[in-house]
Amino acid sequence: MPVPIPRQRAIPAAESGQAQAVHGGGPSKEETPRKEARKEATVDNNAATHLTLLLIEDDPGGATVVPELQDATGRPFRVRSARNLTEAERLLTDDVHCILLDLALSEPGQGADDDELAVLRHVLELAPRHAVLALTASGDAERGAEAVRVGAQDYLFRDELDARLLSRAIRYAVERKRSDTAERRLAEGRLRAQENRRLERGLLPTPLLEGSSLRFAARYRPGRSRALLGGDFYDVVRTPDGTVHAMIGDVCGHGPDEAALGVELRIAWRALTLAGLCGDQLLGTLQQVLEHERSDDEIFATLCTVDIAPDGKRAGLCLAGHPSPLIARPGRPAELLPYDNNGPALGLLPGARWPRMQVELGREWSLMLYTDGLIEGRIGTGRERLGQDGMVAMVRRQLAEGLRGEALLRSSVNEVRELNGGELTDDVAVLLLDRVP
Repeated sequence: MPVPIPRQRAIPAAESGQAQAVHGGGPSKEETPRKEARKEATVDNNAATHLTLLLIEDDPGGATVVPELQDATGRPFRVRSARNLTEAERLLTDDVHCILLDLALSEPGQGADDDELAVLRHVLELAPRHAVLALTASGDAERGAEAVRVGAQDYLFRDELDARLLSRAIRYAVERKRSDTAERRLAEGRLRAQENRRLERGLLPTPLLEGSSLRFAARYRPGRSRALLGGDFYDVVRTPDGTVHAMIGDVCGHGPDEAALGVELRIAWRALTLAGLCGDQLLGTLQQVLEHERSDDEIFATLCTVDIAPDGKRAGLCLAGHPSPLIARPGRPAELLPYDNNGPALGLLPGARWPRMQVELGREWSLMLYTDGLIEGRIGTGRERLGQDGMVAMVRRQLAEGLRGEALLRSSVNEVRELNGGELTDDVAVLLLDRVP
């Protein structure tokens, strides 16, 4: 992600385009005031960009040697100088690549017994994305090593600096910081992905079908890249009277907000179903939940509910703007259940009603509920969609080939994806209930 462009301002005389070598007791560094027009820059600039060094040292006498520096391409480093942390914070813009900190610098109010690396810790907190080199006396290697353990990329001896050593150390520190940052971001990304997968996996439903003779299978493919959960949702529960209730729905859109709303609607549906609600009363209550939980008044959800009688031969069907289920029975071609009394999607019309249709299932059957992601994929490179008729024809052929249960759903989703010429952009959820006496 690009770093915001720093505000335009004049750089004080402490900054010079190229610092001259200054020896103890000699004149102070030549300081040429200038005003630079800032360009968009980040800490991760490539090697071809002018490297900028921020020197933080309290050295009014000019004891520290900062030789003339050049990068790998022979271009001069830009050097800024700050005598205290307040000045350093003002000069620490996004185009600074490396900080050279004199560990002899002390914070205001710091006593002899205080943390001798307090200034370094302050700088690391102030500039977490910048490379930091610690500068210490030649006889204080232990302090330099401790600075590296605290977070500096390397340490140098103050009285052994030369142009070649310092230039190489700065380039090394910048590359090491970039590598460390990339590795940390990769690890954080992997951790977030693992946490998201665990969370989303926990939000997927566990069907409650104990005591039922029906067989259940489901297939789910979110439209979001690398996600496990989308705006589609489904659930199946068996109530104490032996009725099996199944539901599938689709929140418009397929981002994380829609996924969260879909989970809320699914959990609400399960609670209401186990509490004894059914049909129009249940859908009306779900619409109230949607209206209270959605982030925008234009968000809606389609829904299909089926309640299968304990004997498994009849079912009640409610459709709220949702495609009608497909039923397959022995000796008869697979077909769609009636959808003449399809009600509006949840969230569109206040006070809407959803008629419950009674349908005959028969003695042996397979009932497939699905979201529109299964039927809205394209066929080839044109604009034609698969549609419900295309889906019915596809399932008929797959049933004729002997596919059932998980194999049928897997084959259906894979074929739809192949017909689309690649990944589907919408979420896809399909569930299958089979009754085999």
